[in-house]
Amino acid sequence: MIGTETALLIAGSGCYAVGAGFAWRSRWPAVARWILLGAAIFALAIGMRWAQFGQGPFLTMHEILISSLFSLGMVFGLACLIHPQACRGAPVATVILLVMAIWMAFTDSRSTPLPATYGNPWLWVHVAMGKLFLGCCLVASSLAAAGLFRLRAASLQDTGLDRAAWQWLMVAFVFHSGMLIAGAVWAQDAWGRYWAWDPLETWAFGTWLAMVFALHARVSLNLAITPQRLLLVGVFLLAFLTFFGIPFISIAPHKGAV
Repeated sequence: MIGTETALLIAGSGCYAVGAGFAWRSRWPAVARWILLGAAIFALAIGMRWAQFGQGPFLTMHEILISSLFSLGMVFGLACLIHPQACRGAPVATVILLVMAIWMAFTDSRSTPLPATYGNPWLWVHVAMGKLFLGCCLVASSLAAAGLFRLRAASLQDTGLDRAAWQWLMVAFVFHSGMLIAGAVWAQDAWGRYWAWDPLETWAFGTWLAMVFALHARVSLNLAITPQRLLLVGVFLLAFLTFFGIPFISIAPHKGAV
């Protein structure tokens, strides 16, 4: 028999799969409902795991994927309700969520103790800002990718879609800036330094610079629509690598557990 946590993870992933089906049929209200339901189920799985191990989902790839499936689904689902234009990126966003869910299924579910020095309220702010950043970045990049692939027979020039994508990137930029600031304050308490240019810090700052460049290029360089959309997609790819790649190959303090 499968455990309760596993059953919840399967159910949450299943909701995302149903949402993906509705997304490819352009049934936007149903997409938002199923994605939010999936996010709620992942939240319940996180709560059960937290109660079992007594710590948040911060360290292992399994835990980070669970928490990210919750946060990305929650942000995207709420974006679809608040800003219906965001739903047009759902065919892309739901595929990314499903890839992450499949990846999660093949990771080790064991927990690793949270180091005592990590126990600082700024850790919560740092992590929350990072999750919100990646969620908003997902909204922006999925809209850009939808334009690139002309989903729903979208025209090459779609000012409404592109305007929404850049608005969400600006929100993502605010959260990413907050993540860097909170992370520096937390690092001073945890490791006795605000910044050390370890690989994750360097890549996170590189992602911030990429957003600065993208936002500046849109305003100042008079780029065509396709390069603008490629910039948005590139920012998300860089952010995804920073969040899910660098911490697990680095030997610095930011190194993730396996």
